[in-house]
Amino acid sequence: MRLILVRHGETIWNAARRYQGVSDVPLSARGAHQAQRLAARLATESIHLVYSSDLDRAWQTAARIAAEHGVPVRAEPRLREMDFGEWEGLTYAEIQERQPQALARWERDPSGVAPPGGEHLMHLAARVQAMLEGLRQHDDAETVLLVSHGGPLRVLLCLALGLAPSEHWCFRLDPGSVSELYLYPQGAIIALLNDRHHLMEDPDGG
Repeated sequence: MRLILVRHGETIWNAARRYQGVSDVPLSARGAHQAQRLAARLATESIHLVYSSDLDRAWQTAARIAAEHGVPVRAEPRLREMDFGEWEGLTYAEIQERQPQALARWERDPSGVAPPGGEHLMHLAARVQAMLEGLRQHDDAETVLLVSHGGPLRVLLCLALGLAPSEHWCFRLDPGSVSELYLYPQGAIIALLNDRHHLMEDPDGG
């Protein structure tokens, strides 16, 4: 099976480097333009299934791409971003100032410690793993588009490649980027990672 992994277009919180998590922030004007570029980029692909996080920024992105293919978007809550609890809407500097001890504990043990009121990394990994196992039930000749967020997509790459979920920071996935992953019974192969060439003509720099 071929998976096309798309991170949603930019929001104003992305631009401000705020922890977004499950806060339902819509695409900014720039993000909507990125979604249009994504749709044009993927218009010639043979996409059989489209799954999207049910958060608005991902759903808006997926809907623009799916419209080019005449296929419905299937809402998949397991593709939601990690819940950052009390840190949602804050920058790293603001978290460091307000809750330095909680931040230090989380950074020391991201798999075992959750942000205050938020979600453990291993809970995120469990729901992404369940999603991945469900995908493997489809015919392996299909191309499936997943539109999600940085955290779930990075964790999905780790799980598919046999890496620990805590290694997800090894992968960079920018807003509006495209990656490709081929799933086999023996494992997975990355064919494309964080490709943004479809955004490079953007006068604002994508």
